[in-house]
Amino acid sequence: MVEASAQAQMSDPVWTAIRVEAWSEEEREPFLRVFLKESILKKKRLEEALGHLLATKLATACVNPALLQSLIDQAFATSEIRAAIRRDLNAVNDRDPAARGFLTPFLFFKGFHALQTYRVAHWLWSQGRNLLAIHFQNRSSEVFGVDIHPAARIGSGILIDHATGVVIGETCVIDDDVSLLHDVTLGGTGKETGDRHPKVRRGVLLGAGAIVLGNVEIGEGAKVGAGSLVLDPVPAHSTFAGVPARNVGQPSVASPALSMDQGFPHLHHEGGGI
Repeated sequence: MVEASAQAQMSDPVWTAIRVEAWSEEEREPFLRVFLKESILKKKRLEEALGHLLATKLATACVNPALLQSLIDQAFATSEIRAAIRRDLNAVNDRDPAARGFLTPFLFFKGFHALQTYRVAHWLWSQGRNLLAIHFQNRSSEVFGVDIHPAARIGSGILIDHATGVVIGETCVIDDDVSLLHDVTLGGTGKETGDRHPKVRRGVLLGAGAIVLGNVEIGEGAKVGAGSLVLDPVPAHSTFAGVPARNVGQPSVASPALSMDQGFPHLHHEGGGI
């Protein structure tokens, strides 16, 4: 057991950390002992455990968990998705003070679960299995309250904090190392077709309830305040807030997504914040 654990730690430190936390919690909380064994401790790989969790949550009367897991396992076999899962988990652990490790977000954070469900749906969409991809989108919306079109292109190291009410449109692009809070909308402006959704560059922080509409770019390292409405491009390393959003200064760091600094000190007298 010790030798196997040491080998796993060398090859997959995130999975080892999840198992170590699960062992500890199994002793601390007997009520969850069976759940932790079935979800984590009986599984050999992170992808197997995550596939089991998602399949259980997304199953319906007509699509059973075993069938779903076999499909999810195929998607999780790709090296790109395997790497993205771990970068996303690290993003949650690094940026969300509520995480306190890897186990809790892995088991319970619906933003993480919705994002990995999107990755399966995007994999299916890229193979031309569009209806099945939309089925995953629909189930994710029903179960997690997050609606991500499977054609959207989303990088890794993404945090979707709390996640309820997040909507990401079909032609949206989100680069690596972006953080979004709940109720963020990245949508279109009407019935136009083609490339019609926002492009969010690396290191961007989008505050709770932020709405970005149309094929506009949120530049690298920018910050958008909570409840803001963005209809025009946001320059890199700028801070936009308001309805409609306007430039109110610069973030104090190069990548607001990583620091999760949601305040506007110079606007405190106006009740400003993100």
